[in-house]
Amino acid sequence: MKATMKDVAALAGVGVGTVSRVINGVRVKDTTREKVTAAIKELNYEPDEYARGLKTNKSNTIALILPTIWHPFFSEFAYFVEVELSKRNYKLLLCNSDGNADKEKEYIQMVKQSKVDGIIGITYSDIDKYVSANLPFVSIDRHFSEEVAYVTADNFSGGKIAAIELIKRGCKKLAYIGGTSPYPNETNNRKQGFYEFCLQKEIIPSTLDMFEPITNLEEQLTQFFKSHQEIDGIFAVNDFMGLKVVDVLKKFGKEPISDYQIIGFDGVKMAADQSFVISTIVQPIQEMAYHSVQTILSMISNEEFRKRILLPVMFKEGNTTKVMND
Repeated sequence: MKATMKDVAALAGVGVGTVSRVINGVRVKDTTREKVTAAIKELNYEPDEYARGLKTNKSNTIALILPTIWHPFFSEFAYFVEVELSKRNYKLLLCNSDGNADKEKEYIQMVKQSKVDGIIGITYSDIDKYVSANLPFVSIDRHFSEEVAYVTADNFSGGKIAAIELIKRGCKKLAYIGGTSPYPNETNNRKQGFYEFCLQKEIIPSTLDMFEPITNLEEQLTQFFKSHQEIDGIFAVNDFMGLKVVDVLKKFGKEPISDYQIIGFDGVKMAADQSFVISTIVQPIQEMAYHSVQTILSMISNEEFRKRILLPVMFKEGNTTKVMND
């Protein structure tokens, strides 16, 4: 005979209402949740998701909007979001937008149609007028307004740390290589942090700041380095940009460490057990996922939540900066 919610409650030693709260992702004591989860597993209890959704007007599904799933940073973030949602009996709907604003608007419409309960979004598209305080939406690395919650790494400090590390390793002629989005986002603070520390040290960095979407990247990098052969320290806006810089400089016969040093941003690895692809400023991806899920579920449950969460970053050695002896 198929187990019921009453059976789960009896085995866990709690009320039916408590079991319902656990199943619906409502906060309960950790010990209570563990007892209920163990009982569900032992009895092989399966909630009627469709009936429950009709009754509660909830889907127990959160949409995650990503610009692309091909970037390791976005893929790793999606993995940790799914892990956190699963702990709370929520499902993940992964939305690969390809930077298409129309796609993103469709996903937002799904919330209004109760097909998903909320959205966690990494978006650099023109969707500002569709994102409001009335929508269960948590933004990553983009500040829409004071009323829209967002979670971000400390991009400004990351840029500052990059400058500190390059100067500490003897770099004298510094450069920033990046792109500027037409829509305000936190990644622009990386350049600001880098510049602020350089200017404190009376260093004026050379700059290649390209408008996004970037076209003819290799050609632009080639022309820049033709006229800036003296550069010996580079901060790239992200790790993939840094790798492209390395490729271009090889055409000039230059190699990392011996001819210049470079630091990226994100903390990209090609696999969990591999080293960083270049020296980098690492974002706390797992923490960002945890706080994103906590915030969106608090919104849905009408509980208090922090609208602005700023998380620390750190420098990690790759193979593109000199090793410092402690």
